[in-house]
Amino acid sequence: MEQHSDRYAWRLIEPGKPLELVDSAGRPPEAGEVLIEVAGCGLCHTDFGFLDGTVKTRAQLPLVLGHEISGRVTEAGEGAEAWVGRDVLVPAVIPCGDCDLCNSGRGNVCARQKMPGNDLDGGFATHLTVPITGLSNIENLPDRYELADMSVIADAVTTPLQAVRRAKVSDGDFAVVIGAGGVGTYAVQIAAASGATVVAVDIDGDRLALLREHGAAATVNARDLSPRDVRDKVREHAKSFGMSRTGWKIFECSGTAAGQETAYGMLGPAATLAVVGFTMDKVSIRLSNLMAFDATAFGSWGCPPERYSEAIALVTSGRVDLAPFIRKIPMADIEQVLEEAHGRSDARRTILIP
Repeated sequence: MEQHSDRYAWRLIEPGKPLELVDSAGRPPEAGEVLIEVAGCGLCHTDFGFLDGTVKTRAQLPLVLGHEISGRVTEAGEGAEAWVGRDVLVPAVIPCGDCDLCNSGRGNVCARQKMPGNDLDGGFATHLTVPITGLSNIENLPDRYELADMSVIADAVTTPLQAVRRAKVSDGDFAVVIGAGGVGTYAVQIAAASGATVVAVDIDGDRLALLREHGAAATVNARDLSPRDVRDKVREHAKSFGMSRTGWKIFECSGTAAGQETAYGMLGPAATLAVVGFTMDKVSIRLSNLMAFDATAFGSWGCPPERYSEAIALVTSGRVDLAPFIRKIPMADIEQVLEEAHGRSDARRTILIP
């Protein structure tokens, strides 16, 4: 890689084309903004959608991608000076902070939200400038973690945390997590840390084996199984643990039509279904099942920044383990990483290190 300076950014110029390396020290912060020296930026499934053009960025190209960002504040605009020198986590979605949705705790769906790597330049860079709205302090890191490791909390951990909290998972619950990818792995751990007995469902045996060591009481490999077969196996596990067949908490994290069909088919009396994964595919369901079972289904998009401190605490306290599920790669190797990772399943989240 020909690097022009020690301050740079990788920009998306056109979908399907290689990223462009440019000199960039970040935009000088204005009032209410800070300049952050990036420690690490997670590589998310959404980034691949932007890269290949299946999902369009809201901001015009060229644009620096990346929305899972941790780093240190080095400069501040007026009113933000207190943040200088702090280690921070940048929200994957930055709300406006003063609309009706933000004021009611639903800033994750703020109509004026700004997403790094979508609405403004993101973390595939050494520096970026963001508003201070929603920034979270990162303090008292245990020795086993570096600041860069915390980047994945911004999406991969906070997203399932929001779903688990909205589903009101508590001691004695039986939870099913469908899809053990970048989000599902943490959904399993968070549900278990909240007191639930958790069964993880996926088609990757290696992922499932890892989750049996990190929160899953049991697993089901859904490869070559029908949704009904998966449901029956989950029921067997519930029975073996002495759990009721009612009141299940079901989390669809795969973002696939098959996963959604399987999740909906698990509904029973007083069950709760959280749709966390996203797909453009359509699924045919009988909506009356919700009525017949007096069940609840909801969509869960991202996470309001108010919950970020809890997500950080879950990790720093050891109740949620990042280490087995991340890998760190120099940002200089980004093109090779993207080529290798696109379309390939990996239980670990890639963190790019400037």
